Amino acid sequence: MKTIRRVLDVIPSNSRTAAGFWQLGAFVALVLLRNSAAASDFRFDRDTVGFANATVFEYREGHPSLRQREKGEPKRYTRRCFVLCRTTMQFQKFARFDPHAPPLDDRALAARIRNVTCRAAWENPLPTNQRVVFPGYADLRAMSEARREVVRANIGLGWPTYFRFGNFRMLFVHDSSYHKETHTNLNAALARGELFVGFLTTYPRLSINHAVLVYKREPASQNGGIDRYLAYDPNHPESPRELTWSSRDRAFAYQKDWDFVGGFVRVYQIYGKWLQ
Repeated sequence: MKTIRRVLDVIPSNSRTAAGFWQLGAFVALVLLRNSAAASDFRFDRDTVGFANATVFEYREGHPSLRQREKGEPKRYTRRCFVLCRTTMQFQKFARFDPHAPPLDDRALAARIRNVTCRAAWENPLPTNQRVVFPGYADLRAMSEARREVVRANIGLGWPTYFRFGNFRMLFVHDSSYHKETHTNLNAALARGELFVGFLTTYPRLSINHAVLVYKREPASQNGGIDRYLAYDPNHPESPRELTWSSRDRAFAYQKDWDFVGGFVRVYQIYGKWLQ
């Protein structure tokens, strides 16, 4: 009863003040809800890019080797994992789709794509009525599959991502306390309904040098302090991949696949703020 009285004591007794109190609370709730909408309604089969980032190397059981280019083979779409993660985040924040309108021609579509990808990925999501409209398609997945070459040509080059300022953290910051802080930041971002782009590396080893977009924390399970997250991996547009956190080891791990042996990775958040 004492606890209830304390709660009641903080509610203003004056009816006009009380009305203002509740209106303010409702306003704050609406703001939080709108800000959380960016990632909380994220769907892999709808909100990711439909084509893959190709690897520079050939892989067998996660181990790289030099790729032999066949004569006449078209140029591969490589070094775009950062670009595709950034693009996915930008479309989630700044674009909307109108499947009932006729699609744009290539030139007009290219201009609208650049209108989205020229915006800083860490900016707040735009209100629906201010977003860049893409007619003729239901979502990013459908548009990127149908207009692949136009999308590829207008979301950015791959080589500049090698020189991003935030990449150099891997040379100096890689102790367990930093991993724990990153884990805390990841959970906080997802709790706010935001997307989290992570730079995965095993430096100084070179078994992985990659970017993925984490969009969901899976429900807790009885498996001894392992947190599991779903991620969009640009190398694998067919289905989500899994990033895990071990509270015992205070370390992240990424799932095994044809292009990675699996296991420990360092994770550095990117595109969360300027110079990150």
